[in-house]
Amino acid sequence: MPVLAVVLLVFTWGRGMPGAVVGLMTLVLAGAVLAAVHHAEVVAHRVGEPFGSLVLAIAVTIIEVALIVTLMADGGDKSATLARDTVFAAVMITCNGVVGICLLVASLRHGTAVFNPEGTGAALATVATLATLSLVLPTFTTSKPGPEFSTIQLTFAALSSLILYGLFVATQTVRHRDYFLPITRQGEVITADDHARPPSARTAWTSLGLLGLALIGVVGLAKGVSPTIESGVVAAGLHQAVVGVIIALLVLLPETIAALRSARRDRVQTSLNLALGSAMASIGLTIPAVALASVWLSGPLVLGLGATHMLLLALTVVVSSLTVVPGRATPLQGGVHLVLFAAYLELAINP
Repeated sequence: MPVLAVVLLVFTWGRGMPGAVVGLMTLVLAGAVLAAVHHAEVVAHRVGEPFGSLVLAIAVTIIEVALIVTLMADGGDKSATLARDTVFAAVMITCNGVVGICLLVASLRHGTAVFNPEGTGAALATVATLATLSLVLPTFTTSKPGPEFSTIQLTFAALSSLILYGLFVATQTVRHRDYFLPITRQGEVITADDHARPPSARTAWTSLGLLGLALIGVVGLAKGVSPTIESGVVAAGLHQAVVGVIIALLVLLPETIAALRSARRDRVQTSLNLALGSAMASIGLTIPAVALASVWLSGPLVLGLGATHMLLLALTVVVSSLTVVPGRATPLQGGVHLVLFAAYLELAINP
């Protein structure tokens, strides 16, 4: 499937395609996303946790950054809010949608969902700080009119995002690695995975190469079908922010599938690593990339959220904190997060 996606990309790049070909591109795009899930999980299983969670988080962020930058380059002023809408959508999808469904599945299947509050709390604090610095502050700054950063402010936000993301990765993988490993119901850290033997080094390297091809295919094909998505959004009379939601849903599909699989196996900490790690990577890597791209992209870069979205973000942080503190969750907590996610989708469609 990754090879097929790249071949189709070569024959369709930069050309206007009829509806039937766009439909084929969409099917191959979905297949490439699923292939990316498989090969990322092979690599992740080889390197083990918590490094494995980072593989898929960084992979989907590469897709997200590439899509945002290419669409902003083609869209002009109408895409000024695309980065903000996509990053905020990623935060709401991961912190409420993915976390909610994983907690619900794990608690219904195993009674309660258990995880490590130290590691999860550290991840949540980093996500909340990154989201506030990058998406809330621009609404209140006065150096430029509108919810925009000045050049100095944007540079500070980009550097802060990179530093915080780097500190978190170092904490997760080196200094406090055990905080991010799955735990038993007695609170003991699970250091080994018992569902299958790790793949060989050759298999892992092959999967890494195919993962790269899958990501190239996903980015290229998504760019090819994006005009159809944008025209469909306009024809349906929906808000432009829906485009960002669709992009985020597309690029987060691999992580959502992987997180659900971990939740079904009672590895909720791995699910939370994937969800919060993806939200963190989405902000910590996307904002610096977009800030760098804004040097040569024409048009404004609007990052500040409106009042409704700031309220949803604040409620998400409060609810997530209350979910994390006990270190275990029931179906109620999963349902609360899913209701917040449904509220976000409803307001995106009908602001």
